[in-house]
Amino acid sequence: MITSIHNETIKSIMKLKQKKYRDEMNLFLIEGYHLVEEARRYDCIETIITTLDEKFEESTLYVSLEVMKKLAFTQTPQPIMAVCKKDNRNQNIIIANRYLLLDRVQDPGNVGTIIRTALALGVNQVIMSKDCVDLYNDKVIRATQGAIFQMNICIMDLKEAIFFLQKNHVSVYGTCLKNASSIDIYPPQERMAFIMGNEGQGISQEILDICNYLIYIPIHSIESLNVGIAAAITMYHFQEKI
Repeated sequence: MITSIHNETIKSIMKLKQKKYRDEMNLFLIEGYHLVEEARRYDCIETIITTLDEKFEESTLYVSLEVMKKLAFTQTPQPIMAVCKKDNRNQNIIIANRYLLLDRVQDPGNVGTIIRTALALGVNQVIMSKDCVDLYNDKVIRATQGAIFQMNICIMDLKEAIFFLQKNHVSVYGTCLKNASSIDIYPPQERMAFIMGNEGQGISQEILDICNYLIYIPIHSIESLNVGIAAAITMYHFQEKI
């Protein structure tokens, strides 16, 4: 059992709390039973970290409660964490019918919730701009509730993504408040992509300028919705018929 927070292996794992080292090592950390089980289902686990006196099929580090508290993201940590391998297979756009694009969305809770909702509503791929919050931020991962292991997620330049989609006969809908039409006037089409923008600034003008259509959600009393809620309504409204 490792009991020192100064142990070299523990110090190396601690670095995974920073994006720089996650990128360098191609690894990330998860915490809790549910996420570990989901990661196991998709063969993403490199090492289990635990305070439990149990045997696991994966390589396992047994640590003290003090060490676990140092590694954990929560104040009252669960007794199990894992070092996971990033999924680098999905860095290209797939040919499909439903896409959700995120333009500079920064709140990790929003991004995680959007990914989880996209999976639930039949979106085939989420495409994130390079200046969104890091996909492997611990708050993003927790908010996905394991959907990060199932959803096809691509990180790339959004203009390139939009041009590729349009060449492949996908209609691209940008969500905004000005010079836009209600989502109610558009019927679901076979191939659609929806763009959600930054929490404070919305979608950048250069992205809006190349969308096929601009849409908004009719609402009362307030000016705008949380981006996670707006994404959920849009995806539900235009989801493919099951």
